[in-house]
Amino acid sequence: MPRRVVLASNASQPFIESVEVRASAIDGSGVFATARIPARRKLGELSGEIISHREARKRARGRRRIAIVEFDDGYALDASVNSNAFRYTNHSCAPNAYMRIAGQRVEFYSLRAITPGEEITCRYGETQHEGTVACRCGRGRCREFL
Repeated sequence: MPRRVVLASNASQPFIESVEVRASAIDGSGVFATARIPARRKLGELSGEIISHREARKRARGRRRIAIVEFDDGYALDASVNSNAFRYTNHSCAPNAYMRIAGQRVEFYSLRAITPGEEITCRYGETQHEGTVACRCGRGRCREFL
């Protein structure tokens, strides 16, 4: 059964967007829009536990599914602990959203209008997988590996 989460934005963008987690054709579970989302909207923030880079790399070792974002300050956010729906944002080589790191926060914004039922995806960038996990986004110009 899909989990529905209602996310409120910060005060600078007064709106509420609805998303739900359900099975994804890309990989495992994904986060899907339940209402139309305009372009350039803050969708929400990834939640989790703040840990050191060392601890993050230890936790990531040997795992296929990693929900960790490293920051430049020596810390990381482990979204497998105290997480929310955005933990299930899958990678796509043709994404409809992007991640922005602001201090020790990971924010998601729409790149274009997103239709109800559409999976919210972003481009991961560098990953702990170091090119060893096949990309399954199915888009043209797919980079083929994460």
